[in-house]
Amino acid sequence: MTDRVLELLRSRPDLAELAAFPFDFDVERARHVEAVHLASGMELEPVAGDDTGGTYFLCGGTAVLYASSEGDAVLIADSVSEALEMLVRLPGWCEGLTAELDEEGLRAAVRAGDAEAREEFAPELDAQRAALIEGLGLPERPLTELFALTESAARRTEPDHLLLNSAELCAYRLDEAYRMCLRDVVLGPGRAALGRLRSGEAGAWEAVDADPVLRAGVVRAAWEDRREGDLPVLRGLLEREEAVRGDGREERLVAAALVAAHGRDEDVALLRSATSGRVTDAASAVAWARAEEGKGPDAFTWVELAHRQGLRAHARVELIRMLDGTGPDADRLRRLSRALEELGEYAQAVRAQRNLLSLQDTDRDRAAEAHVLARLEAALEG
Repeated sequence: MTDRVLELLRSRPDLAELAAFPFDFDVERARHVEAVHLASGMELEPVAGDDTGGTYFLCGGTAVLYASSEGDAVLIADSVSEALEMLVRLPGWCEGLTAELDEEGLRAAVRAGDAEAREEFAPELDAQRAALIEGLGLPERPLTELFALTESAARRTEPDHLLLNSAELCAYRLDEAYRMCLRDVVLGPGRAALGRLRSGEAGAWEAVDADPVLRAGVVRAAWEDRREGDLPVLRGLLEREEAVRGDGREERLVAAALVAAHGRDEDVALLRSATSGRVTDAASAVAWARAEEGKGPDAFTWVELAHRQGLRAHARVELIRMLDGTGPDADRLRRLSRALEELGEYAQAVRAQRNLLSLQDTDRDRAAEAHVLARLEAALEG
């Protein structure tokens, strides 16, 4: 269904002219400087442009993404109506707009920006703003609420609205303040469950026993947030991980390192089994735990956990961002290629594999990586 405000702009030249100037939302410039698409596969439609070469896209028929001509992209609103509200009431020529400002602070910033705009390029600004607000039927709302809506949209750019250059498959940049933190996302359930275990909440262990993915998150959360008095919980986690050690997951050793760090004689037998004999007494337990400390989680840890939790879109974003930031590092490219393949992101896996192939120095290594590339390309075509 066509957005009501977008339909008005397309059918009312007078309103379209006001939106284009002075508010720089021009439906006649609905084209971008290069071919792009969303990593999620969501429908993407350019609906307007601005005088810097930037483009406003409708995502999935509702939300509005702004992409600059310089390679930045951010979700700005949940509808064209909200986007126009933001552009008209909090226009780009107003400086110093921050979440710390209250209503009067935002109004003062807008007044100052408007005064400059009237003097420099828009002497009829007040009349133009009033006519566009009335013509589009934009609602009245506090500026603090409107600013909060815009900030909320920006923080939801990832994972579903990651914009890619269609030719090179590189992601458009997003301000760090709005980037998702995959570590926090995937540790959320584990942190909550760990809190319940620590407090002795009824049914907490049963929930952890029934869900190995949740238990993995609990182990990782315990590694990140170590507290006095955790040893009984850590023993319980290690016992459960030891019971299913055949699954090949790393959490058994993570839990073992947490228990071993306490250096208790009563844990040696359990640790000897969990570490395949590397721990033989309390002293060796502490030494082994210290050695394991340097093998802490990396970005791939959180990607794997996201994948296990069913957060495929989150894992995809993290891997694409990682690939964008990876130079001539063969080991990292190989891990990225395999992780992307496992996720079913064959186009990005091909991209990583091609970069990896270009780094090979011997015929044997080139042949091995070329074989992997052929497999990925076949999967992509299939």
